[in-house]
Amino acid sequence: MPEEDWNEQAKGILKAHLARKNIKYHDLARALNAIGVEENQNSIATKLSRGTFSFAFFLQCMYALRINKIDLNIGE
Repeated sequence: MPEEDWNEQAKGILKAHLARKNIKYHDLARALNAIGVEENQNSIATKLSRGTFSFAFFLQCMYALRINKIDLNIGE
């Protein structure tokens, strides 16, 4: 799978979790700031628009959103 496809998968998983919990970027920024991760709405929007964020950022988002399990559904 090309790198762009992997980026789209990662972006899609994170955006799906945000949508399920009805979390907007400014809400995510607040949640991340609460756990000591300095992000703002614009930086989050940029990362998700590009789809090129680190796995550490992904884990920080999952932790901030209190998501303990994810279903990757890669390639389906």
